[in-house]
Amino acid sequence: MDHRRLGHSGLRVPALSFGTATFGGSNDFFKAWGGTESEGAARLIDVCLDHGLAMFDSADVYSDGLAETILGQAIKGKRNRLLISTKATFPRGNGPNDYGSSRQHLIEAIDGSLKRLGVDHIDLFQLHGQDYNTPVEETLSTLDQLVRAGKIRYIGCSNFSGWHLMKSLAAADRYGTPRYVAHQAYYSLLNRDYEWELMPLGLDQGVGAVIWSPLGWGKLTGKIRRGQPAKPGTRAHDIAGTGPHFEDERLYRVVDALDGVAKETGRTIPQVALNWLLQRPTVATIIVGARNESQLIENIGAVGWSLTAEQVATLDAASDIPAAYPVWHQRGFPMLNERR
Repeated sequence: MDHRRLGHSGLRVPALSFGTATFGGSNDFFKAWGGTESEGAARLIDVCLDHGLAMFDSADVYSDGLAETILGQAIKGKRNRLLISTKATFPRGNGPNDYGSSRQHLIEAIDGSLKRLGVDHIDLFQLHGQDYNTPVEETLSTLDQLVRAGKIRYIGCSNFSGWHLMKSLAAADRYGTPRYVAHQAYYSLLNRDYEWELMPLGLDQGVGAVIWSPLGWGKLTGKIRRGQPAKPGTRAHDIAGTGPHFEDERLYRVVDALDGVAKETGRTIPQVALNWLLQRPTVATIIVGARNESQLIENIGAVGWSLTAEQVATLDAASDIPAAYPVWHQRGFPMLNERR
């Protein structure tokens, strides 16, 4: 397993991380992701560790906290062999302080996650979404307090706009609090919006990308093609209205290109899609999920080899779309807007 620095931090993370959204399945939404229980989770974690995949990502809202509980049970006796990342910000109850990035909510959220996980610290804690209503200075000072208390080691964010992330980084520099070293963001061949603003920001500011849903919310497995819709029991079918937006013809074009490269390399379509991401700037680790051991082994097969420049160019062309403003305007002046 390849290991990479997480942004400008000293922490090294595996190129692939394991996402635990498939643990629990306590409601209809997460049931569509999976319903892995403690015994199955322990087996998957053992397989991960055997292959050097030693970082596990969760969130307090995954199956209403059950995913963290199952992860905690499955890693007993193995804590010193792995890294844990988790997230908080989204609602965990109906109270006025049961969500957000306030001092009140974050301290309660961290204590709750530590208890469910059964550990004394979290290696990477990320804000699950940006909170317009809490001053970034309050959030950062609270995270600083939690780092100093030894409850978390590194901090990151997830699903932030570029301006909000930059505002937070500037405030951290101004007040001497820890900086976000990771941005857990959606990025896949199906949707490349991350490249427009967040990737240049990550390059400039030393923020590593932790990629969620690298297979486009389950669309880039090769199981969905022209005349071959999603099947019941999959996320693409059971919760079809959720997740990233795309045009059907774009999906088919990307899958056709993936299929061609997969045949050239002797790899599977998911492996090719993941390997493409591993070659992108700022990408530190890609979160993969699996309902069973065979899916996990297939995903792990995305590392240890590389697509050729020509194959990358083929996938780039098939997945390219016109950029939003002001990116399309900036691209007209490469001497001003490209890193040299």
